[in-house]
Amino acid sequence: MKVAIVGAAGRMGSRLIHAVLEAEELELTGATERPGHPQIGMDAGLVAGAGELGILISDDLAATMVNADVLIDFTFPDVTLKNLHVCAELGKRVVSGSTGFTPEQRAEVEKYAEEVPVVLAPNMSVGVNACFKLLKEAAKILGDGFDVEVVELHHNKKKDSPSGTAVRMGEVVAEALGRDYNRVANYHREGLCGERTKEEIGMQTVRGGDIVGEHTVYFIGMGERIEISHRAMSRDMFARGAARACQWLNGKEPGLYDMQDVLGLK
Repeated sequence: MKVAIVGAAGRMGSRLIHAVLEAEELELTGATERPGHPQIGMDAGLVAGAGELGILISDDLAATMVNADVLIDFTFPDVTLKNLHVCAELGKRVVSGSTGFTPEQRAEVEKYAEEVPVVLAPNMSVGVNACFKLLKEAAKILGDGFDVEVVELHHNKKKDSPSGTAVRMGEVVAEALGRDYNRVANYHREGLCGERTKEEIGMQTVRGGDIVGEHTVYFIGMGERIEISHRAMSRDMFARGAARACQWLNGKEPGLYDMQDVLGLK
């Protein structure tokens, strides 16, 4: 599988380059950045600290994708939608770790996935996806007798809040308990806000320093508390997950998939 990476000069882009180079059955053939980026025209391998690869960073995604089978996209929703449009027109697969989609943007992703295979996942870590599975089982076992709170921590440059991973954790618990996440999620507590309802799922956010990503879901009962946590030590695990998703997409029919599909957890 020939792979192109968008945002190749960024922190995540450099880790993706390393992950693709290390993965079996994958070949890096293209790298792009936004128009006007200072590293346009530079060797992607040198920028990523992976040695010279002979692959120059381009600002032309369509031209780059001509020689690629799949695009890895860790950007922002509006950029991802533009990239999906290009890939759909060319019949190219997409692996995206972008987060923060509105319901309307999510619907657009689903439309593009009718034309090409798309893996869209808020978190591509194997460990986080194992946590999703554990959360589902814990919620079913504990039922309505435990209050649920989700706390996430990220670096001070992260633009969306709460994280896509935290939202997905809340959704998994809500689905297991037969609740509508959009109705029970509570993002704000301030002043005399009243007692906590039994159904609500609290969503708390911390931003600071260089935290790669930490997520904890608390199931809080009378006299006991269960915590399911995941701490990311580096971005490499996300990059390896994206490479694994690229391998898995080979031969897949158009459709919208996630890492639970990739890992066989459904």
